Amino acid sequence: MTTLAPQSTPLRADCIADSAGGLTFDVAAACDSGAALLVLRRRSGHDEVCLPLTPAADGRLRAALPSIVGLPEGRWDAYARVDAEEPRRLVPGATDLRSLAARTPSGSRGHVAVRIPYATRQGNLSVRSWLRAPHAEVSELRIGQGVLTVTGRVYGIGLGPRAYAEARGRHASVPARRSEVLTDRAEFRFKVVYGALEPGVWDLWLRPAGETGPAVRIARLLDDVADKKSVFTCPRVRVDASYGPVEAGPYYTRDNDLSVSVTAVPNTGHP
Repeated sequence: MTTLAPQSTPLRADCIADSAGGLTFDVAAACDSGAALLVLRRRSGHDEVCLPLTPAADGRLRAALPSIVGLPEGRWDAYARVDAEEPRRLVPGATDLRSLAARTPSGSRGHVAVRIPYATRQGNLSVRSWLRAPHAEVSELRIGQGVLTVTGRVYGIGLGPRAYAEARGRHASVPARRSEVLTDRAEFRFKVVYGALEPGVWDLWLRPAGETGPAVRIARLLDDVADKKSVFTCPRVRVDASYGPVEAGPYYTRDNDLSVSVTAVPNTGHP
């Protein structure tokens, strides 16, 4: 594996996304020897993907990450290795992700691949990658008084007559809560009743084929926002459940999966 040198002077890279899910990187560097690589290293492990950097018409170096090149799910830090020097950390330049906002994959390959370049807290360039097979994409959330309505679309799998949704308690050994799913071809819709959930975090899953098929984590991936947890904030509502008052609402996790948080509210009433 290539030895990386994050302390080196960073190089700037422009990024362009295409509607198929590929990325193009233009690095502001010249190469005298003709040997240059763009290095993507997965943060949680030792995986590396190396892409050739070739001269572009404007004097910069260009690398392409087509959608057909596999990039396992995770966060990938970007480096450039030029003229056999130690790899240097890349920082984001101009980024054009407009094609991601209206992207609708065919799902014909049985999976959905998403790559979103973003700036880390330190100002470096990284790529968030998802590879879901199959995938259940959120298209709309409607928040009512005590009820959340989730509308979405599945990719890479069909919706059968026994399809249903599940809310699974993340930390407690409580039974999953099922919800009836209304389907229209690849579209699905279901409701989550807050009052039926105990306090805690509940992760939302779809069972497109019922009990005999795969469980698919429900998420929102098909746009240009790498981290939705701090960007998409949903209102919480107060509900009087059978065990007492709670506040509940949906949110996106650090991986852009959809969950529901239920918090008990102290009952300040007097007998």
